[in-house]
Amino acid sequence: MGQPVTVVRTLSRRPGIVRFEVNRCLTGMGHIRYSAGEEILGDDPAAELARQLFKAGGVASIHIYSSMVTVHLSSTNPGDLESVITGLHTHYVPGVRIPDDAELVALAGS
Repeated sequence: MGQPVTVVRTLSRRPGIVRFEVNRCLTGMGHIRYSAGEEILGDDPAAELARQLFKAGGVASIHIYSSMVTVHLSSTNPGDLESVITGLHTHYVPGVRIPDDAELVALAGS
């Protein structure tokens, strides 16, 4: 479940920089920057995406503005960043059990 994010990857003229344009607004009109090794606070989509991109590996820093994600790479062999972005809102992947109606009602009541 969850709707996959559509991603268009473009290269920058500067080596080591990759841009991803997505079909979601991640930050509103704000610019957000993240650097490797810094604590990422918040549970908004931009913060969650940054955590996942750093976890994938090969990322030095990230800049997110609205639907544009700019990644500064720290290696020439980064993780599969495009798949990380595509799966941002996908909650039930193969192997994850989907709760039934009774479980959802119980969760809503608590």
